[in-house]
Amino acid sequence: MNNAARRVALLARPGVARDRMREALDQAGANIVLEADPATTDQDAVLAAQPEAALIVLDATTDEALDRFEGVLSNPQIEVFFEEAELAAGRVGWDAARWVRHLRAKLLHSDNVLPPGGESVAPPGVAPPTPAPLEPVPAVMAKLELSLADIDDGAPVDTGSDLELVTIELGDEAPRYAREHSAESLPPLAGLELEAMGGTDEAPAGGNPFAISIEGLELESDHPADTSRFQDDMADLHSRIAEMELVEDRTVATMRGAVLILAGIGGPDAVRQLLGALPEGFPRAVLVQQRLDGGHYDKLVAQMQRATTLPVKLATSGDTLQGATVYILPPTLGVQAKDRALAFNDSPAELLASLPANDSAVLMLSGSDPAQVDAVMKLAGAGALIAGQALDGCYDVAAPAALAARGGQAGKPQDLARRLAERWH
Repeated sequence: MNNAARRVALLARPGVARDRMREALDQAGANIVLEADPATTDQDAVLAAQPEAALIVLDATTDEALDRFEGVLSNPQIEVFFEEAELAAGRVGWDAARWVRHLRAKLLHSDNVLPPGGESVAPPGVAPPTPAPLEPVPAVMAKLELSLADIDDGAPVDTGSDLELVTIELGDEAPRYAREHSAESLPPLAGLELEAMGGTDEAPAGGNPFAISIEGLELESDHPADTSRFQDDMADLHSRIAEMELVEDRTVATMRGAVLILAGIGGPDAVRQLLGALPEGFPRAVLVQQRLDGGHYDKLVAQMQRATTLPVKLATSGDTLQGATVYILPPTLGVQAKDRALAFNDSPAELLASLPANDSAVLMLSGSDPAQVDAVMKLAGAGALIAGQALDGCYDVAAPAALAARGGQAGKPQDLARRLAERWH
């Protein structure tokens, strides 16, 4: 027994899952100070062993017994890890070895989950390079070169973008276009250049190449036809105003969105860390779609409630989503707009497409489905906040890695919670 290793209490019912977890802890270099069945022991026995960490193997019986261990679960000196009994019993070979590496990393608070010999070795005295943080793919900014002579002659204007050729015919409609598309309504343009076409390349003495001189101009009296047309236009305007109805000013409320957390194998710990880092009263509904082999989503409610101060509920078809609430979302449910709000329904395929992108976020954690990356990226293009779990410490990296490759941001669960809090502060 290595007394210098971290002291760990293993709480699990006797059986294959407990045997596998004992072997995993031994291989991870842990010092097992207590091995007990949660159904026949109590928290005083656990606290007396003075563990630095507790590994709890969950099944239906253990879930019911955990209420008696509140003093262990809430003790800041004890780091708690959970594992599903079915997963622990079925994990063998390469998958078991990988889980041991992740367990060792958690116990040692290390980001290294590579097999022996897979670590990058730096020369003596030289620190290993720090990978650059992932940033979103920058938007392409087109350079617009606009010629005054082109506007006067009604010639087409070319954006000069390498991706798409856009031609705008202004002609006689230039004044109206300028009125309807003020500078405030136009998107920012990088490198806007105006080129004066006047037969000389030299600027006037004042230094302004666009100076307009009115010297020598004379005012001419209105032409009778112009006056008549003006009067007709004014009469038409008065007629249109007379037909208008006054409507009470009102602001149409933007439908509130939600935070969707997608996770699977290796995800429960990441979800707990993320929920635990969310501030009390977080204003948006948080949907947790955690893929479980056994499908015991009602048990997941109790587990997640221990990790967060927010209320945790099991989503039910027809219920309206409430802010500052965590919902465990079974894969058989989706959401839909209902009375300017979101409500759960029985159409899971519409889940991502039904989220209001401008007020929603999607986080892809360990074990989430890579097939959903395209739909998540579509939401990002419409304004949603998207991010994946950082690959260091992530057990199943397929979806987070695919999201990062497409330009998505990444972070540890606590960092993702901080970004959510900043978004809806």
